[in-house]
Amino acid sequence: MTQAVKYVGLDVHKETIAVAVADGERGGEVRFVGTIVNEDDAVRRLVKRLAAPDVTLSVCYEAGPCGYGLHRLLTKLGQACIVIAPSMMPRRPGDHVKTDRRDAMTLAGLLRAGELTAIWVPDEAHEAVRDLIRARRSAQENATEARQAVRSFLLRHDRRFGGKTAWTKMYWRWLSEQRFDFPHQQLAFEEMQKRVLEAQARVGRLEAALGEAMQAWHFGALVHNLQALRGIRLIVAATLVAEVGDLTRFDNPKQLMAYVGLVPSEHSSGARTKRGRITRAGNGH
Repeated sequence: MTQAVKYVGLDVHKETIAVAVADGERGGEVRFVGTIVNEDDAVRRLVKRLAAPDVTLSVCYEAGPCGYGLHRLLTKLGQACIVIAPSMMPRRPGDHVKTDRRDAMTLAGLLRAGELTAIWVPDEAHEAVRDLIRARRSAQENATEARQAVRSFLLRHDRRFGGKTAWTKMYWRWLSEQRFDFPHQQLAFEEMQKRVLEAQARVGRLEAALGEAMQAWHFGALVHNLQALRGIRLIVAATLVAEVGDLTRFDNPKQLMAYVGLVPSEHSSGARTKRGRITRAGNGH
């Protein structure tokens, strides 16, 4: 017996999920099923209601702040599910109405038409390493911001370091010798220094944890091998692998370069060829 296919579009939010279903045949009905709460039990009941022995579900939703938990749940329930990037969604220029209902129905219709491209979904262990790397990057940005605040404070008060390099032992010694006229001004300066030290300590802890995580990670050997390349060390190698994922999923180097945005933009028409800067599309990390 040939199984029928129902294409299910989900518009996922923190509290709710809007659900739409497109019938299997091209040009068939796309109907809005309703809105359910974003809880595992509610999703299980939805799958039980839509699925049948002679019906196969094909589900999709857009990547967002809710993560991949819904994808993993649907996969465990035996349903085919893809996650798509919002930037890859086809959009009509004249469409100025956006509601959860319309978004869910649009997803269901585009999934049936084969117009959606699935993104790669990391497993839980891979996502844990990615979270650690992003936490380290955030800590590094905080440390940079804290150092800049100290230097801006000193510049406003015309305090100039006579050495060549900042944030060395000599620089810290010079910072400890700075005195300001008002006690509350001195306190503000000392708190800025403490913020720098705390941020640097946080970066150090996260980098140490990252080194330990690489020993047990299944991509740890790849991270180690990438460090044989000039200019690539642990942080760069681990970030590359954590954000891109399994490099073997790309059929050729062109696909990888397109994924990370290292291809030129182009606006050519007829006999005119015009290429611009690299697109920088995709994952900003």
